Amino acid sequence: MARSSAAEMQPSRLVSVIIPCKYVGNNALECVSHLSALTYSAYEILLLPDYAIEATLPGVRVIPTGEVPPSVKRDLAAKHANGEILAFIDDDAFPRPDWLDHAVVPFDDESVGAVGGPGVTPSADGILEQASGLVLQSWLGSGPHAYRYTPGHRMDVDDYPSCNLLVRKSTFNAAGGFETNYWPGEDTKLCLSITNELRQRIVYEPDALVYHHRRSIFGGHVSQVRSYGLHRGFFVKKYPATSRRLSYFMPTLFALGLVAGIPLLLIPILGAIYLFTIALYLTSVLVSSAMVTRHAVAMFPLVFVGTVLTHIVYGTAFLRGLLARDLAR
Repeated sequence: MARSSAAEMQPSRLVSVIIPCKYVGNNALECVSHLSALTYSAYEILLLPDYAIEATLPGVRVIPTGEVPPSVKRDLAAKHANGEILAFIDDDAFPRPDWLDHAVVPFDDESVGAVGGPGVTPSADGILEQASGLVLQSWLGSGPHAYRYTPGHRMDVDDYPSCNLLVRKSTFNAAGGFETNYWPGEDTKLCLSITNELRQRIVYEPDALVYHHRRSIFGGHVSQVRSYGLHRGFFVKKYPATSRRLSYFMPTLFALGLVAGIPLLLIPILGAIYLFTIALYLTSVLVSSAMVTRHAVAMFPLVFVGTVLTHIVYGTAFLRGLLARDLAR
């Protein structure tokens, strides 16, 4: 497929930008403010808080939803959307001005049902939040999925988070929407329907970039990673096509090995092998952390500790999800 440049693109498709949120706070207002500066002109904005707001936001349709999960908000927004393309973005993210110029280009190919782009940590975030972003974009922090947090190369994917995901409305409707109350993880169901059932492509477009605020490395980041691990472990059984992958199991194998290997310290040879393995792992974390902090050396200790903590928390939560009969929705 020939790739058109953003500069050559003429807005020929109406895009409905959908922002689910609990309330209209500073993050949501920041997102709306940046949307107003988009260079792509054919779009509308749908904002879905739990309850109605008093303020009037020019150019924004506010749709109160009640206290429902983000997946329900997105499905509801799709019913109200006028656009040919639905652009899902989180309320704690905001787009680069040329976001839609690049994001709509792959849709020139009729085989493309959805497009995802990276969510990069804003430079204005605090040091603890920056550290979270660096862990996520490191090769050892997110493994083969680091491209979700820093621009990679253009490629097809089969699973992508809804913080920066665009879907043809016709594809969205044919897939049945998100149609699940699982959160996080509702995007896994949608993407699986697009690729496996509808046989359409999901394209990762590195230039379709948004900035995504992170959480504190030792606070919200840990809670978020725990939730991701829990749901991914459960999805190994529910959505095995995109969840039963070695990269998702690795943190659990590490956590189990860390605990199970302690008795080996009583046996000299096996204990030495155990300690060597841990040393090898810590060296890998050191190298990975050094690579992403080479321009921010002061954050190296935070990223190093944060990476180890991420693996342990994700790994134990993944095991819990894997053993769970069901999860609260």
